Formats: sequence, structure tokens, C-alpha cells
Amino acid sequence: MKGVILSGGLGTRLRPLTHTGAKQLIPIANKPVLEYCIEDLKETGITEIAIIVGYTPERIQSVKETIGDGSRWEIKITYIEQDAPRGIAHGVYCAKDFIGKDDFVVYLGDNILRDPISSIIQNFHQQGLDAGMLLAEEKDPRPYGVAIMDNDTIIGIVEKPQNPPSNLVVIGVYYFSPRVFPVIEQLKVSNRGELEISDTLHTMITSPAFRTGAARIQGWWDDTGTSEAILRANQLMLTGISESIKGTIEEGGTLIGTIDIGEGTVIKSGTVIRGPVIIGRNCTIGPAYIGPYSSIGDNCTIRGGEIESSILVGDTIIDIEPDKRITDSLIGRHSQIYSARKRLPHAYKLTIGENSEVHL
Repeated sequence: MKGVILSGGLGTRLRPLTHTGAKQLIPIANKPVLEYCIEDLKETGITEIAIIVGYTPERIQSVKETIGDGSRWEIKITYIEQDAPRGIAHGVYCAKDFIGKDDFVVYLGDNILRDPISSIIQNFHQQGLDAGMLLAEEKDPRPYGVAIMDNDTIIGIVEKPQNPPSNLVVIGVYYFSPRVFPVIEQLKVSNRGELEISDTLHTMITSPAFRTGAARIQGWWDDTGTSEAILRANQLMLTGISESIKGTIEEGGTLIGTIDIGEGTVIKSGTVIRGPVIIGRNCTIGPAYIGPYSSIGDNCTIRGGEIESSILVGDTIIDIEPDKRITDSLIGRHSQIYSARKRLPHAYKLTIGENSEVHL
């Protein structure tokens, strides 16, 4: 088997963070979402992975620089460029030459799952399926592709229905044989101007020419397409971290709960950190309060204030008054946040890119 990770998408709901970089590189628990996908595929036994990237030189380069050739995972990664956002099925078709005659697993690069997919995928492979889908229960399935079920058998898919036929949605991990490619070739472009993966799957499910199947996942999953979803996934992922203190804790620094601190980081006297929290390398923290479910990337400096349930991507300076509190925030790389205590007149001073969101 081979793997295909789709790392396209314009990430419009995450701008301005995604103006120059792929949304799949935004870190959760200090690790890009894309790396979770790679590790999940490797655990399945896959050693050759194609990453479909697009659509600007900046996005393509950011993925290649962050992920590399796969050697650190002892796998081989090939990059395939998608010229425009033409849909998930089009992204899959871009990998046709790479796949050849092998079966393969498609992983949407903004999906993250708690539990490994290896046992489900191996079962699909042993059954000789042409298409296998992973299903998850959702309280409100209307925003997703929803499975039409006959007892435990999937008999169709309907995209974003107002009256869902079930509460089972098709998540962004798929198993295919090479027989999927002729199906994609026959697809009609949807009203969105894309080749839809739901149309691909529905065609295969409803045709007796193909063997298809589905399996329900048991653990949580998330589609990290919004800042709220990223913060939610960050909280879920941090609940499973292990304690590791590689930095320096000055006398008077207080650590409570499960905390992971990287090399070269200094926790200053007077700082209180309450886990679960992960802090990267070469940071200077304090005096400050860092609360639960916070992920702080490499090379950050934090003086003063309280930070909780937030993600600092990295290379960020926060210098604020002790009574200021930042919570439920996603702060991009090279950000600088300062207190206005020494500035007259006392007012907020903001430099904000397009599609930003600020709550004062």
C-alpha cells in the first residue's frame, strides 16, 4: 500500500495564518497536523507517501521545508503539485502515476484522529475492497457527507443534507484500489466547480462492479479547518502528553500537573504553570501564569499576564501587565503583543492583516 496526503485547500477560514503557509502546518501540541497524518500512515505499514500540495509557491515551499523527504520517519515522501483547488477527488487523481497498481490510503491533511487507523485499513486491505470509508458519529451531521445505512452496511452518501439519513459522517480518511481512477475520470464537476469525493464514493457504493465497505471509529476526530477546531483538538491532544522537563526551572518557579518543556527554555522565578501544557525550545517564560491546554512553540518570550487554552505557533513576544489575560487564542508566528501601560494616550494599538479577528 501507498499513502496520499492532501495538503491543498486555501484555508480561508484560518486567514491570515494561511496567507503564506498551508493550514496543515499549524501546530497542535507543538506538532504540525500534517505530521500526525504521516505518523498514522507509517503505523499502518506504509513507507511511500505522496503529499499533494498547492496552489502558490509560498504554500508549496512551506510544506516541503517543514516536512522534508521523510527520512526522519524512515519513509519516502514525494511531492505532487495541484494547480488549483479543484476538489478532493481531483487531488486524489493527481497521484495516479505515483500509485500505479498499488492500493492506497488517502488522508486529508487537516484531519486528526485519536486512535490509529492501522487495524481498520489492514482489514479493508484483507477484504480486497475497492473503496473503504471511516465513519464517525456526529450530533449534527448536516455540515458533512452523511452515510446512508442499511443496518450496518453503507448503501450511499449524501453531501450536507438538511435532513440527514443517519448521524454517521464520512471522515477524511479513505482506502482505495486503483479502480477509483476511472471513476474520477467520469465525474461531472459539481456546483462548487470541483470533483467531489462524495460523488466518487457514492458511485462506487451503488455499483455492483465495486467492493466497498465502511468502519466506525471509536475515538475522537477533528477537522482542523477553523481556529475553534484547532483549539479543541489541541486540548484533546494535550490530555495525553507525558511529563518531560528538559529546560531550566528557576527557584520560585512552580509547575503543577503534566508539563512538557523543551531544551534551552527557562522558566523564571515567580512563574506558575498549570498543566497540561507544552512549551517548546529556547523560550523564556515569566514571571507569568501559563494555564491548562496551552501550547507554546519554540523561541517565545512571555513576560507578565496569564495565558490559557491557547496556541502560540512560535517566535512570539508577549509583554503585558500581570492582570491581562489571554485565553482561547491562536497566535501566529512572529507576533508581538505588548502592554499599553507606558503609552499615552492609553489605547489599543493594532496592526492587523485581512481576515483577522480580535476581541477587546
